[in-house]
Amino acid sequence: MATAGKVIKCRAAVAWEAGKPLVVQEVEVAPPQAMEVRLKILYTSLCHTDVYFWEAKGQTPVFPRILGHEAAGIVESVGEGVTELAPGDHVLPVFTGECKECAHCKSEESNMCELLRINPDRKVMIGDGQARFSVNGQPIYHFLGTSTFSEYTVVHSGCVAKINPEAPLDKVCVLSCGFCTGFGATVNVAKPKKGSTVAIFGLGAVGLSAAEGARVAGASRIIGVDLNSNRFETAKKFGCTEFVNPLEHTKPVQEVLAEMTNGGVDRAVECTGNINAMIQALESVHDVWGVAVLVGVPHKDAEFKTHPIHFLNEKTLKGTFYGHYKPRTDLPVVVEQYLKGELELEKFITHSVSFSEINKAFDLMLAGEGLRCIIRMDE
Repeated sequence: MATAGKVIKCRAAVAWEAGKPLVVQEVEVAPPQAMEVRLKILYTSLCHTDVYFWEAKGQTPVFPRILGHEAAGIVESVGEGVTELAPGDHVLPVFTGECKECAHCKSEESNMCELLRINPDRKVMIGDGQARFSVNGQPIYHFLGTSTFSEYTVVHSGCVAKINPEAPLDKVCVLSCGFCTGFGATVNVAKPKKGSTVAIFGLGAVGLSAAEGARVAGASRIIGVDLNSNRFETAKKFGCTEFVNPLEHTKPVQEVLAEMTNGGVDRAVECTGNINAMIQALESVHDVWGVAVLVGVPHKDAEFKTHPIHFLNEKTLKGTFYGHYKPRTDLPVVVEQYLKGELELEKFITHSVSFSEINKAFDLMLAGEGLRCIIRMDE
């Protein structure tokens, strides 16, 4: 059925106010404009970032809004000027983009597109400053340019990665955010050598993805650091070999790690966003060859304070965004790695609910249960 150019009526889970359950209701989704595509979302999953903006504790509240950014679907129609995507293509929408034309996109060293990099404050489409969602004529705002908690959504074509249609969308949907952020931080940025020692600070979904990266890279010791010892058993499935709960030690955790590893770990990947953990990550790596990578996003007023001797001793501190993956160029390659059996995504998916039960996914995350909950859009 050709629906290009027509408004589609479909179900979406609308966040009307901070912290209140989402309302699954009918919305109208306008057709894609120039350089946009309209996607039929088949599977989406809940990421902590969705919950953070739904709670609206740390940023300007924007409501009513359709949240969601980790998903997989099929192109329904394309707007003017879109040449690399066609109806029927299997795709992953991504919260950051790749225009392929700016200085960042043309550089091998960057994945931070000038036009389409993440912007949590943007609530409308970049082309005309309008929302594509409405209820009875009232605009419903976008989230991270993706808004995947809707059966249909409109996304800029530069934020859509076309993937192998053989890939199971209910598994690879987790690649569009959490997995790549953590996995890429290790394999693309920390780059541990085979046989090396890696510490992972924070064992949530992103931290476990980082641990999986260390496992795939051939690290001999992967030390998980977390204040919640209940996470240690699960982390063994992702390659963690040892664990440190800082609350169980009188010494600072960086000293504990230094004693365990004869002077410090070779690589540390920080996935909590806690400023103290960030400082500990740097201070726990070995002199000269030690590299610490920051993944978590800190509080806006946080400041990183450490003694300059760490740098004079040639330790390296790096940050990363989305695992240093360019979404359109690199995601199809990561999907192929999964299809070849090089990556294990199934173990990240601990729960699954129908779209009508989407609030249950929020309850699970707020209770700290499981890693990823897949939301089946067709139910």
